[in-house]
Amino acid sequence: MDPTAPLLEIDHATVVRDRHALLDRLSLRIEAGQHTAILGPNGSGKSTLVKLIERRIYPLVHDDGKPVLRVFGRERWNVVELRSLLGVVSSDLRREFEGMTQNALDAVLSGFFASLTLGLDHEVTDTMRREALDALHRVDAAHLADRDVATLSTGEARRVLIARALVHRPRALLLDEPCAGLDPGTRRRFLDHLRRLAQEGTTLILVTHHIEEIVPEIGHVVMLRDGALFDQGPKERLLRDECLSALFDWDIAVETDDDFYAARLR
Repeated sequence: MDPTAPLLEIDHATVVRDRHALLDRLSLRIEAGQHTAILGPNGSGKSTLVKLIERRIYPLVHDDGKPVLRVFGRERWNVVELRSLLGVVSSDLRREFEGMTQNALDAVLSGFFASLTLGLDHEVTDTMRREALDALHRVDAAHLADRDVATLSTGEARRVLIARALVHRPRALLLDEPCAGLDPGTRRRFLDHLRRLAQEGTTLILVTHHIEEIVPEIGHVVMLRDGALFDQGPKERLLRDECLSALFDWDIAVETDDDFYAARLR
């Protein structure tokens, strides 16, 4: 793998369902190490984009055979190999995870096998167990190791899912609406964990429609609307009244506090 290759390259991706384009010739490039927020209203194509990157759905193929999607410079990946470089915490994964009956440590260990549970054919080594505990420790969740997932609070479950994505020490994390359902205090503590991961060298790709969740370490913003690229660039340019008002089709005022941004309707 080329260490200088972009983290993500998308070339005119189109995803159609029931004759409706969920993504419409979307082109996008995110460099390795470029902490990025993907921002847009409901229905803008954010979740579809996550599923495309996860390989849960596939785009229409170009007539000339050119690749539509490359991750770390490659078009084709084994899922387990890809997860060792790009950890994913998606809304679909959260829903499936919350229905599991297993303890938090086993949930994290399942990340080594790109599954949601440990199967009889999954051989867990002592090294894997140490790395899973270390991943829980990195998100301040080591004390949850023996707890059943079903007994965890929403915030605790999110940290366990992050730990599951971190077991391979991936180069990047793709986080789809990770703060959904969290109360304000839990959300801020969770964002502090993300900040620490970014400072330790893990590239963050944060998918959200709340600018309050864009941590200071994120400097690049991609705006989606109606399945297409609306704009992209430095957050200082895009997280402004006029840009957000146009994106969300509301009169929005932007404020800053301690390097975080906030939006309110006028």
